[in-house]
Amino acid sequence: MARILCFDYGAKRVGVAVTDEQRIISTPLLTCENQKIFNFIKSYLNENEVDLFLVGMPLDLRGEPTDSTVMTKEFIAKLAVQFSSVKIETYDERYTSKIAKDSLIFLGKNKKYRRKKSNIDKVSASLILQSYLIRKS
Repeated sequence: MARILCFDYGAKRVGVAVTDEQRIISTPLLTCENQKIFNFIKSYLNENEVDLFLVGMPLDLRGEPTDSTVMTKEFIAKLAVQFSSVKIETYDERYTSKIAKDSLIFLGKNKKYRRKKSNIDKVSASLILQSYLIRKS
């Protein structure tokens, strides 16, 4: 079975997570600068089978679009053009950054590690993906 690649798109960075081949577990993969994300995806697809991109959709507490929603939709449009053979779905990403921070504390990560926003971004992507997997099962 092909993997799912998940993106937590932000103004500066993109957190990336991936499933195992059986689509059971989500793992934080990396955090990539926005301008390098498409090169990373091309490289990743050359070595791994992926049939779904999952993109975290930023919404406010009432489920309404935010300023980040526009940027995320632009990212999705570019994904669709450059990787037309891969299906794209979105998933609500509300609270994932807060949950990611709390998870890093629970895991005993030190303050220096927790302060790096890139660590929060990739863990957030993994939380989005794991939530999606649970909902789909």
